[in-house]
Parts: sequence; structure tokens; C-alpha cells
Amino acid sequence: MFRQTITATALLALCSIMPSQAQGVTDYLGVPGPIKVGDTDYILSWSSNPQPGYFKQEYLPEGAAGDSYESMVMVEFIATDAPLTEVVGAQAAMVEQRKGSDPVANYAVFDNPDNGEYLLDFLLSTKDKNGEFILEWNGYRYVEGEFDGQKGSMLFAMSERAYGDAASEAFLRNLREFKAEHLSELSQAELPQLD
Repeated sequence: MFRQTITATALLALCSIMPSQAQGVTDYLGVPGPIKVGDTDYILSWSSNPQPGYFKQEYLPEGAAGDSYESMVMVEFIATDAPLTEVVGAQAAMVEQRKGSDPVANYAVFDNPDNGEYLLDFLLSTKDKNGEFILEWNGYRYVEGEFDGQKGSMLFAMSERAYGDAASEAFLRNLREFKAEHLSELSQAELPQLD
């Protein structure tokens, strides 16, 4: 059952390459924002509780639109007894499977033995209705957590996009420096406290 749940969760996360849907916003996790990562403040813009024990909240810079965002922060919690390595591994496996159909799909996993955290760095792409590339880079920071009396895994993540072939090409040219900066900001940012 857990593997099905985490696979569904990972698929939902990977499908974040598709535009975010604007809906009524409920702060399920007690993290109303704003959340600061680097020099940017992110405001709660979308939330979902798609199944019992799984909560997802998205945060955008002020004035940004979910269907065309360039920068987003996410906070998620899934209630599970599975070790963090299995949760991270499920997401990495989804990126690995995508490699057959996505020319840029790639990932790297980093662990921090000092605090038990994991960092998943991955890149995805799709094409818009005009056949132009949309690139999405994600930095997923995983920690063990507790919410509403349940133990589980918390995700604190950044997602950055480039739209169109020219922007995507420029994005790829600067990817090494870009990733280093954003992974550093993500790993140094204060973890949201779930309430």
C-alpha cells in the first residue's frame, strides 16, 4: 500500500511540470507564509489534501501566476512509517523512468549524515502547445517530520521554470551555477514548522 501511495505522490509531484491550478487556498499545515528562500518571499497560493495523511502547499512570489510561474516553493507532508530513503528513492525512480521520453530528465541525490536530511536535485522538460520547451528544475529537501500526531516525511522544495526554446537554452547554459546557488539557498533556509 505504501509503495502505491508514494508512487502516486511522486507522480503528482512530477506532474508539477503542468500548470498549477488556482483554487481556494487552505493552510492545512499551519505554514501560512510568507516563506523566505534566498532573497525572495513566497506567499501561499495553492493547497491540496488529495488523500488522508498527504498535504501539499505551493508558494509563489507576490504577483506570480500559478499557471506560468518561474519560481515556486512547496511544503508537503505525507504520513508514513517508511524510511526517508524509500521516500526519496520513489521520487528518484520516477525521474529515472522519465528518461526514456524526456531528453533532459536527470537527477542527483545528496544526503547529510549530520542531520538525516536528503536533497534531490532533478531536471524535467515538456513541450507547450506550440512545440516549445518548458524546462523545470527542482530541488527537493526531505526530512522526517510529524504533523497532526502522525509521523512521516516532510518535503521542502523549490521549483524553477524556463518557458520557450530560447529561454530553455539559456537556462541549460547556466544550469551548473544556477543549481549550486539554489541548492545552497534551499539547504540553508529555515525549515517550515508544521503546526
